[in-house]
Amino acid sequence: MKLLKPLFILSIVITVSCKQEKQKVEVKTTDIQVVAPFEMPVITIPDFSDSETFVITDFGAVKGDKEATTKAINRAISQANSAGAGIVVIPEGEWLTKKIHFKSNVNLHLEKGAVLLFSEDPKDYLPAVHSTWEGMECYNYSPLIYAYNCKNIAITGEGKLKAKMDVWKTWFSRPEPHMNSLKRLYNLASYNKPVEERQMVNDTANFRPQFIQFNRSENILLDGVSIENSPFWSIHPYLSKNVVIRNLNVYAHGHNNDGVDPEMSQNVLIENCVFDQGDDAIAIKSGRNQDAWRLNTPSKNIVMRNCIMKNGHQLVAIGSELSGGIENVFIENCKVVDGAKMFHLVFIKTNERRGGYVKNIYVENVSGGGIKNGVLGIETDVLYQWRDLVPTIERKLTPIQDVYLKNVKATKAQYLSKITGQEELPVKNIVLDHVEVDTIIGEKFLHENVLDLSVLP
Repeated sequence: MKLLKPLFILSIVITVSCKQEKQKVEVKTTDIQVVAPFEMPVITIPDFSDSETFVITDFGAVKGDKEATTKAINRAISQANSAGAGIVVIPEGEWLTKKIHFKSNVNLHLEKGAVLLFSEDPKDYLPAVHSTWEGMECYNYSPLIYAYNCKNIAITGEGKLKAKMDVWKTWFSRPEPHMNSLKRLYNLASYNKPVEERQMVNDTANFRPQFIQFNRSENILLDGVSIENSPFWSIHPYLSKNVVIRNLNVYAHGHNNDGVDPEMSQNVLIENCVFDQGDDAIAIKSGRNQDAWRLNTPSKNIVMRNCIMKNGHQLVAIGSELSGGIENVFIENCKVVDGAKMFHLVFIKTNERRGGYVKNIYVENVSGGGIKNGVLGIETDVLYQWRDLVPTIERKLTPIQDVYLKNVKATKAQYLSKITGQEELPVKNIVLDHVEVDTIIGEKFLHENVLDLSVLP
């Protein structure tokens, strides 16, 4: 598979780049083979088992001192990178910090009892960096943890990453100035204005940053840590390749608080995690409209297995930002706990502006309690607040096909499946194999413009 090409932009703002410095040693890597119903490439992740450690207290970190701790973490990351492969250790205790920017060949390791507490001050996430907002590229506040053009990076350990929400939670609402900024970004992106012109940090835009964003990076490992609270999406692999996310406990109940949002990313494994979200547990995306058509990078080869969902709008959502295409997704052996607030187990959503495509979606051995709507939802006219906010500038429909659900159960739902395709482009080849709901309140199937639907007992 061809490596994702980074997008290089001459910017009036400084973007942190993780190009590797001259190294004394090379980081070791490990290959993971994942079995899936499609050809799944080997996933390569870094191995820091023999790497030197760099404890932040040796670099001047002081509990409760935001400035000293931030500087210490940055120094430790630079030293670890210069060594060729290094582990930056966060000891037990609570450490208040500003943003953290990765460099290549670095493992940020949180010891048991360690808490990295991220400041609530938006100024601590400046200068603006090359990021995204709901599928559109822009310059925005830095994610709390940010990697740009990095290779061989990890976040590991038994500690916790926690966001102070004092300010971010006041930004959850979308007042008129925020919506006006959204309209401005939509138009800049729709007419392919350079990304460096899309400066979205001002007094009224209130574009909240992601907690963790891996941007144009590869060979990434998240293992063991807990995440509590998030200004926006919790974990966002963007234009990245070879990502393993495992043994995490993620809790975030604010607005747009998805668990994991792989976007235009490939070769991703999510396993043995617990999600308790205010939005989708996992939301697979591939960019919005013209930006994604320009970048032309699908999300593909994504496996999620052995995970537990305590709350979330959907167990897995696909879209609505899917303009680069989404294919080869396998959800296996996952459970939604009884009493969870969830709309669907699987929800595929798009609209007339998106284009892209969806194909080869496999969901097997999934169970849930009561689901508010249904097991499967496929909707092709989902626009939310955008319907009246901005016009359709270029119309492109989304072909959706080859969706397979097998051994999927729920105790109660409004319907089993609701599929609303478009007359000019029906949804094709949907297989429901032993998909069951104990109690269905309304009609079992609500289907429009669907071809080749198979329901197996």
